[in-house]
Amino acid sequence: MELRLVIVYGSVRSERQGIRAARFIVNECRARGHEVALADPVEYPLPLLDKMYKEYPPGAAPETLQRLAALIVPADAIVVVSGEYNHSIPPALSNLLDHFLEEYFWKPSAIVCYSAGAFGGVRAAMQLRMMLAELGTVSIPSIFPVPKVQDAFAEDGTPSDPKTHERVQKFLDELEWYACALRDARDRPPGRSECAAAQLVPKAVGPQQAGTDD
Repeated sequence: MELRLVIVYGSVRSERQGIRAARFIVNECRARGHEVALADPVEYPLPLLDKMYKEYPPGAAPETLQRLAALIVPADAIVVVSGEYNHSIPPALSNLLDHFLEEYFWKPSAIVCYSAGAFGGVRAAMQLRMMLAELGTVSIPSIFPVPKVQDAFAEDGTPSDPKTHERVQKFLDELEWYACALRDARDRPPGRSECAAAQLVPKAVGPQQAGTDD
């Protein structure tokens, strides 16, 4: 079943290597028959967040933001490709993601993480999990880590090790399952609840109610 997927990549550095991993995921998803778009912050340059997309009147958002919305709003799922900067995610990635909110609701996400070293960016993936959940696009249980990304792919995304094709299949199978299930469920979405913690906290007690003479 064809899905509309957005691959969100997060680095704008001049010698970035993770774009190769992003291209690999684009290629693999297209080979499965999906409609795939790459949201690259170099191609979609955004200023530091001032207004979110939803805060503009319809049709009034800046042109770059409108083009990104045209990818994200109709998407069935999002794959986020993130490097690891100081145990966290790249600032350009956070900035791009933060420009949207309701546009992510009830859609799954999946995390591809990478690094120049042996750990494959997994510490950034843990930070990203929390962020994606708060944005309303909960990530699937599996992640796809890529260690030594500079050696893992050619410039066009072709993997150096042919077994990488095999390794990514179950990851993408899992994403497809969640994307298909949630696409069907979006026809009957409930309202997103607010935090219920406030209901557990007693109302503030004033001095007189507390029985003081102040």
